[in-house]
Amino acid sequence: MGVWTDTPVFLTGHTGFKGGWLSLCLQALGAKVHGYALDPITTPNLFEVARVADTLASDTRADLADLVALQAAMTAAQPTVVFHLAAQPLVRASYADPLSTFATNVMGTAHLLEAVRAVPSVRAVVVVTTDKVYDNREWIYPYRESDALGGHDPYSASKGAAEIVTASYRASFFHVAGAAQIATARAGNVIGGGDWAADRLVPDCLQAFADQRPVQLRYPGAVRPWQHVLEPVGAYIQLAQALLDTAPQAASGWNFGPDARGDATVGEVAQRLAALWGQGARVEIPEGGAHPHEAGQLRLDISRARAELGWQPRWSLDEALQHTVAWQRAWLAGEDMAAVSRAQIAAYGAV
Repeated sequence: MGVWTDTPVFLTGHTGFKGGWLSLCLQALGAKVHGYALDPITTPNLFEVARVADTLASDTRADLADLVALQAAMTAAQPTVVFHLAAQPLVRASYADPLSTFATNVMGTAHLLEAVRAVPSVRAVVVVTTDKVYDNREWIYPYRESDALGGHDPYSASKGAAEIVTASYRASFFHVAGAAQIATARAGNVIGGGDWAADRLVPDCLQAFADQRPVQLRYPGAVRPWQHVLEPVGAYIQLAQALLDTAPQAASGWNFGPDARGDATVGEVAQRLAALWGQGARVEIPEGGAHPHEAGQLRLDISRARAELGWQPRWSLDEALQHTVAWQRAWLAGEDMAAVSRAQIAAYGAV
């Protein structure tokens, strides 16, 4: 994936689940990672459990809304590469607080790109959005990068808007020779060790199984493109390398999802997790109940990433679930989770 040793990297959202794993991968590559984020939102959390802070070059705790602080932190870091992951990442939370979701995901992205404008050292920017940026028609066909953007719920709409903001900045301010190359990355539903977020299927399942109570599913028939967190994290690094190499068409939007074997219903994933956990793990589907709208069918077409970047997923859904359960059991057993996380990174081959 190129030479990352001593490369200064500015990473927003490094205290989060996916950002923590990306930070660990970049640290393993030898990059100098400068983090910018709010404090972790859960206790426990990957950032503390896996000791992500141990080798950070700097760790700034501030809001994306604070443009002055963001510009100051980026100017001090003088990064070559910027990864933007900081976000409000939950659909159900976006219904509870839509204004904060839009402020963080839309204006936060604009602030990030505005800060990049003022730091000429930046050569590559990867803005991470989501598979939910597409105008979901509930069809069985996987969405391609050329399909229309949209979003029913505030989270999906805010991420679709972040894509448009990024495209606008790229066309308006980063189109000249020598300017930073900017891409967006749209990944599927990520799973893996160290995720304790509320209202996510895998954390809900693992917590219920550990508590020896049945997990209750809201949308058992919903289809999602499930993938281990190291799949998109490795893809983001590979995409950044393509931007640094000024690969043709790299500065655009990209899908990073599983192959067709990674598409499964919520119910299927929960049942596979229960089988892997054992010890009486149970799954229940409550009758009725009103829940906010979430997409029923959602698949990603990754043909372009395969053909133009040479990227492809490495772990099957079963392998992703196995590594997730193994990580959780190791944590419950009191093992060194920094070492366990590094071992999983090495097993995946993300670096």
